[in-house]
Amino acid sequence: MTSTSLEAAHLVVPTSRDEAVKAFGDGSDVTVFGGGTILMPEINYGRLKPARVLMLGSAELSGIGSNGSGLTIGAMTTVAELEDAPEPLGSAARNVADHEVRAQATLGGNLCAPSGGGTPRGDLQAALIALAATVTTAGKDGERSELVEDFIAAGADGRLVLEVELHEPKRSGYAAARRPHAHAYTILAVCAAETSEGVRVGISGAGANALRARHVEDAFSGGASVEDAAQKVVDDAQPHDDALASAWYRQRLLPVLVRRALDDLGGSQ
Repeated sequence: MTSTSLEAAHLVVPTSRDEAVKAFGDGSDVTVFGGGTILMPEINYGRLKPARVLMLGSAELSGIGSNGSGLTIGAMTTVAELEDAPEPLGSAARNVADHEVRAQATLGGNLCAPSGGGTPRGDLQAALIALAATVTTAGKDGERSELVEDFIAAGADGRLVLEVELHEPKRSGYAAARRPHAHAYTILAVCAAETSEGVRVGISGAGANALRARHVEDAFSGGASVEDAAQKVVDDAQPHDDALASAWYRQRLLPVLVRRALDDLGGSQ
């Protein structure tokens, strides 16, 4: 199956944010096309045959701006443009796939990335959770803003990502595991950041989507040692087997990565 499935679809090409929101409507029967790094393989292999496609390339939803107290990042901003973003987002972006993918993949697509079945997706999600980022979306009930972890937990169905807002943390930490044979997928990543609300920890690769390690946060903020706080991650994550690594491997590696991220956090004072 080739891209003729996309050529046969009805393409909608909005030229502004308002046009994109209007065209998206309540999200029913609409396939959103951002960078296409996830969508095109699904179409090419015949797993997805969209009837109506919303092409966001000209919708003026890209770019990074400062609002005085933080940064606002458009949904169509590429991963490559985020490589110099505040940590740990910058490190997460630099470790996504390869140069070609980073130049094409978008922030919005990464946030909405479904589980790949055999591989985890959404490498930026853990960093955005750690940074207490908020995401603004549009849907049948209008626009709303919510914490990234709440958006991820609720699922992206029926919502069009417009932008993400975040503040630079006081300190940050990042630790990840990758393997050459894993085709540049990140097996596990742990992101930590000290925000105005305290230390937050996000994890990707330990489930279908990224998650917030609240037990680790509570232990660390309660005065536990880095080693003891890191062990609490077993109460937050339930890793599973996939094409990259076994649940057994992830279960044993997670505390190590959490410790490294928290050590990094402490070392950046």
